[in-house]
Amino acid sequence: MSSLHQQSNRKVMDTLTSLSVAEVLAAAAQFFGRHGGVYTAFVEKQGPNHVTLRGQGGEEIAIGARNTAAGTAVTGSSYLFDQQVARFLESLPPAPPVADAPAAPGEETVSPPTA
Repeated sequence: MSSLHQQSNRKVMDTLTSLSVAEVLAAAAQFFGRHGGVYTAFVEKQGPNHVTLRGQGGEEIAIGARNTAAGTAVTGSSYLFDQQVARFLESLPPAPPVADAPAAPGEETVSPPTA
């Protein structure tokens, strides 16, 4: 059985950022709306934690964001615009590093190697 629209092949990407949820959604609308040509996409639907954009040929881009203890978790997905979603996620400022929890008594702490 062959299908031209295999959603199971859809790629989901994610990152953590220091931006708020509202700032992430505004940044997505601006990022995808400013590109010219075939990679332009415009807001179709928006909620408090997501934005869905529609681009060339009806292509859908979905961006979701939620608050976590480590920063704002952002997830992006698209069937054809994977490279553009990756570029958007890379354009977001990273979340600050989370301090490691102190070791319990008797546990050894291991520092990451330095280059």
